[in-house]
Amino acid sequence: MLPAFLRGNNISGKNIPASASFKPEPSNWKNDEINIAWIGHATVLINFFGTVILTDPVLFERVGLYILGTNWGPSRLTYPALSFDEMPKPDIILISHAHLDHMDFDTLSEFTSKYPNQIDCITAYNTKDVIEELNWKSLLEIDWGEETESLGVKFKALEVKHFGWRFPWEWDRSKGYMKEGRSYNAVLLEKNGKNILFGGDTAYQELFKNINTKVDVAIMPIGAYVPWRHNHCNPEEALIMASEHLNADYVIPIHTKTFKQGTEPVEEPLNWLRKSVNNYNIKLGLDDIGQTFNFRKQHLTL
Repeated sequence: MLPAFLRGNNISGKNIPASASFKPEPSNWKNDEINIAWIGHATVLINFFGTVILTDPVLFERVGLYILGTNWGPSRLTYPALSFDEMPKPDIILISHAHLDHMDFDTLSEFTSKYPNQIDCITAYNTKDVIEELNWKSLLEIDWGEETESLGVKFKALEVKHFGWRFPWEWDRSKGYMKEGRSYNAVLLEKNGKNILFGGDTAYQELFKNINTKVDVAIMPIGAYVPWRHNHCNPEEALIMASEHLNADYVIPIHTKTFKQGTEPVEEPLNWLRKSVNNYNIKLGLDDIGQTFNFRKQHLTL
C-alpha cells in the first residue's frame, strides 16, 4: 500500500476545493519592502527587497503518483491564493526537498516552459536529478551548512528532522545514506541585513539553536503531525522553535489547510497556533492562506 501522503483523499473527484479567503496583490508590492504571501501548503511568494522568490511551488489540484493516467495523490482542500496565470515571474524558485508535495514536477515544468532559461532554482542535496531536464537559468543543490548567493540574496541550507525519499525505495539520509541519499533543507535567506527562515518540513528538533543569526521572520510548517510526529512538528513545537530557538520576531505558518495529509481536523493547526502564539515572545505574521505579510522600512504590518 502507498504511504498516506501518496494516497488520494478524493479519488472520485467529487469534492471541490474551497477558494482562499484572501488574495495577494503582488503588482502593488514595492522593491524597498519585504512581502511574504502564503499561496497554500508550503508555497510562499516572497518579494525580498525586489528579488522575487517562490518556495516549494505546488499550484495544481493534485500531487502524487500518476498511475494509468490518473493522479492518485491527495487533492487540494483549498485552491492556491494565486493561480499559475496570476503568479508573477519568480527570479528564484527555492525547493526544500523532493517530496511530491514540495517538488511538484508539473508546476515546475509550467514555470520553466513559460519562462525558459529565466529562473534560478536552488534545491536540496541529491534532488536536482528529478528536475534537471527542465529549462532553468541555473539549477544548484546546497547541502547542510553550505551557502550560495543569487541576485543579492544569500541562501544557507540548514539541517532539519525529516526524510528525503521521493519514493519509498530510494536512498535517503534519514535511513543513514548520508552521501548517496536524498536530503531535506530548511533555508536561511538574507538580504539587506534582514533574515527569513524557510522551514520547509521538519519535526520538532533543536538544530536551529546552532544558527547564531537573528531571524526576523520564521516560516514554519504546522500540519500533518497526527500520526506523523516523527516527521512533522505541531503548532506548539513550531512556536517553540521559532520563538525560543530562532528568536524570531514573527512566525508565518505553512503546510496546513491545503492537503489532507494527517488525521488531525483540518482547522486544528491554525486554531492551535492562533491560541498559543500569545504564550511566546513572537508575533503572528499572518494566519490564513492568501494573506500577505508586509515589511515596510522599519516596521511590520499586515
